[in-house]
Amino acid sequence: MSGYILAIDQGTTSSRAIVFGRDRTIAGSGQKEFTQIFPRDGWVEHDPEEIWESVVWAVKEALKAAKITASDVSAIGITNQRETTLIWDRKSGKPIHNAIVWQDRRTAAFCAKLKAAGHEKAITKKTGLLLDPYFSGTKVRWLLDNVKGACKRAEKGELAFGTVDSFLIWRLTGGKRHVTDATNAGRTLLFDIGKNRWDKGLLELFEVPAAAAGGRGLCG
Repeated sequence: MSGYILAIDQGTTSSRAIVFGRDRTIAGSGQKEFTQIFPRDGWVEHDPEEIWESVVWAVKEALKAAKITASDVSAIGITNQRETTLIWDRKSGKPIHNAIVWQDRRTAAFCAKLKAAGHEKAITKKTGLLLDPYFSGTKVRWLLDNVKGACKRAEKGELAFGTVDSFLIWRLTGGKRHVTDATNAGRTLLFDIGKNRWDKGLLELFEVPAAAAGGRGLCG
């Protein structure tokens, strides 16, 4: 019998999957923790491959517990650690660096520089957010600045950036879908919540190539 719904909860310390039946009761679940990486004080990273592996493991356990197969699932929903950011290769699907976690503070100086230049008011008007390392925009900039060749590759459209939901959807669709939704995009400092689209001015301010945010879907 089909009609099951699979919910994936990709959190900061573990990934969890729950299968719901047609009557909305829990048919099965699985959960797996993954490694927290602390390169230096104030820096927090996750290995995207380990995140992916933990999600796959949790999903398999949930399906097994529910005594169903993937073909019995009618829909998948994903919730995730919103501001955690990563960039991956569009052809191979391989991340170019560890994901930078929402807790990470390495871009504090960059945020202070933008504030001093008077950009915060305009950013807040478009995004509803304050200039803070918590959000994704400065994390993306750090990755482009600190991974060799990343900026040029992003400009050529060879790289894709996103929050964890985007990465999981990319993997689940075999690289066919580079998408997110407004609630995740709205936490990047790059998305105009009034116009419901990536903002050209914000992308330019953070020096994030529009090609890296490309793809089909609500925010593509």
